[in-house]
Amino acid sequence: MVRPLVFALALALSATGAWGDRYKDCVQDKDPDRQIRGCTQIIEGGEKETRTNRAIAYSNRGVVYKKKGEVDRAIADYTKAITLDQNNAKAYSNRGIGYESKGEVDRAIADHIKAIALDPNNAIAYTNRGVAYAKKGEVDRAIADHTKAIALNPDYAEAYYNRGVVYGANGEVDRAIAEWTKAITLNPKLANAYTNRGLAYEQKGDKEQAIADFRKALEINPSDQKAKVTLELLGVTP
Repeated sequence: MVRPLVFALALALSATGAWGDRYKDCVQDKDPDRQIRGCTQIIEGGEKETRTNRAIAYSNRGVVYKKKGEVDRAIADYTKAITLDQNNAKAYSNRGIGYESKGEVDRAIADHIKAIALDPNNAIAYTNRGVAYAKKGEVDRAIADHTKAIALNPDYAEAYYNRGVVYGANGEVDRAIAEWTKAITLNPKLANAYTNRGLAYEQKGDKEQAIADFRKALEINPSDQKAKVTLELLGVTP
């Protein structure tokens, strides 16, 4: 499944001088090591910095750790952020993503429920919970959450994509294709949507359309092994 982007936050207050450099480092997302360094310096400022700024620094550092695959460190940082700011909906949602990636689905759902309670208009939180429900096989709940996300943000490509995944897993191939087509319309760079739609077309016997989708997926993401292998099985050069 495509996972919606975790939330990165900007620090609440501006700063100048050397402290301003730490601030800039913590909120930029181009250089992960620089971001970790900046956020760590803010955290180490202790009581000299506001609880809000420290909470956001923990959240931002957690985002970087998750991107680097250091899930336990990410979860620890999100937990610190929540301790400092119990109304930090984005930290709950991000921690839920961390738990879900570790297979701790019930803990993930609990965090997503908390995030939604704190921020009921947040489309990403609903889609995150929908992904977790799908992992538990709770199809109706998963679809309902993705549908709610779309209602909140009709341009949210990943919500359509994930709803398509649920439909596909439930054997509703035509509905899945429609969802992935909508996702592609909203985000033409969503390689997994092309791959999954290609698999669905192959299942329906539409080899020509399947090949076109697999090739498009590889054009966007040359490391897409599923698209590459399937093309080879179809006797087509990737």
